[in-house]
Amino acid sequence: QVHLLESGGTLVQAGDSLRLSCVATGGSFNPYAMGWFRQSPGKEREFVAATAWGGDLTRYDYSVKGRFTISRDRAKNTVYLQMNNLKPEDTAMYHCAALSTLVVVTGHEYEYWGQGTQVTVSS
Repeated sequence: QVHLLESGGTLVQAGDSLRLSCVATGGSFNPYAMGWFRQSPGKEREFVAATAWGGDLTRYDYSVKGRFTISRDRAKNTVYLQMNNLKPEDTAMYHCAALSTLVVVTGHEYEYWGQGTQVTVSS
């Protein structure tokens, strides 16, 4: 059983940067694809970014490409989401997810999900 714990969410202003972290515990972390999703009130959870087990293959939603960067530190069992030039529309609860596979996954078929960390961007 893999447990995911996100951190780093807070209130920021538009244009600011923020880095989210997600630590995985409780199971064999490798090989796992990791992803970040977000959900705003009244909206469905949406894909943000994902990385394959090797960390060399990444995918981004068009709305964050060029502003967000996903990375992972396998030694620390941690995946990060660096968010630059934040916009009010980035406001959401951000969740990380894990799936036992070698490939990058952009859908909702992830097996494990964290509780989320809130990011609020004021204009």
